[in-house]
Amino acid sequence: MHPPEQFTHEQVVHGHDPKTGLRAIVAIHSTALGPSLGGCRMRAYANADEMLADALRLSEAMSYKNALAGLAHGGGKAVIWGDPATDKSPELFHAMGDFIATLGGRYITAGDVGTTVADLDLIYETNPYTTGRSPERGGSGDTGILTAYGIQQAMRAVAEHLWGSDSLQGKTVGISGAGKVGRRLAQHLVEEEGARVTITDPSAAAIESIEVPVTVVGSTEDLIDTEMDIYSPNALGHALTADVAERLRVAAICGAANNQLASPEVGERLTERGILYAPDYLVNCGGVVQAAEEIDGFDMERARQRVAQVHGTTLRVLARAVSEGLRPEQAAAREAEDLIAAGGPAFRRFTVRADLTS
Repeated sequence: MHPPEQFTHEQVVHGHDPKTGLRAIVAIHSTALGPSLGGCRMRAYANADEMLADALRLSEAMSYKNALAGLAHGGGKAVIWGDPATDKSPELFHAMGDFIATLGGRYITAGDVGTTVADLDLIYETNPYTTGRSPERGGSGDTGILTAYGIQQAMRAVAEHLWGSDSLQGKTVGISGAGKVGRRLAQHLVEEEGARVTITDPSAAAIESIEVPVTVVGSTEDLIDTEMDIYSPNALGHALTADVAERLRVAAICGAANNQLASPEVGERLTERGILYAPDYLVNCGGVVQAAEEIDGFDMERARQRVAQVHGTTLRVLARAVSEGLRPEQAAAREAEDLIAAGGPAFRRFTVRADLTS
């Protein structure tokens, strides 16, 4: 693998266990505010370079996300190279737990795309630095619960910024992805906000799990071409490409997917077209807040109150973007960098080995 020439990560560690087939990376972007915290993703990467790039991007975003959420944690991420549909085993996750434990608490793991509460329970059996566990193992369970709630609160802030009221009554929201976040978000929007929801997901089972009346379209491509007030990407990253930026007919974008912008130029084009992009690491903090609350003993109401603060934080960032002439993602980054600088020492920089192998 060939890591980027310039980055600010403190530590990147590669793990390989031949017995179980584990191939994994833990990337620690920063511990300036406290131990790094972020999810463990499992994905069938095309190659080792893609795996490393994902770990680096995601861990950096976690530093910003945790800072904006007011957590005493830096950013980190774990990635496992494998197909979550076919490559999982208890032995694999026990090996992953052993690997994470070697970092001595500098990285605390949680759930992410491709991993479940059951997987995290297995990791916890060999690694005490694990959140997102089942209630039976002292955890809070599925972090999608508060992620969806946080996106709802951020959407209300977006509505207030754009239209002068945080009501979503009668607004049309397009949701891409009906997984653990998307389906819960649809329920919040329909039952509590009175919004109209159009949704898509390639999984028929995911669509069938939705318990509120929604309009279903056949694909994300169909959804992108649908006129709506807010578009909400809630699946994998890079959902916002140059092509999508040209085709969308929306006022705003607000969703839970990580790394939504395929490139900085996409953010520029969205602004040129008058589409407000609520940065993903600003608005999708509910899951990591829920995970962080487990460390001192989980209380759902306390966690929910903390996640509700994303409404005010989103308003503040969007106001900063206007006052300083920045795009929202630039304003969010500056806000996070200010918080990190005020809360801890400068990032410590280590050299990532150039000879990492898959």
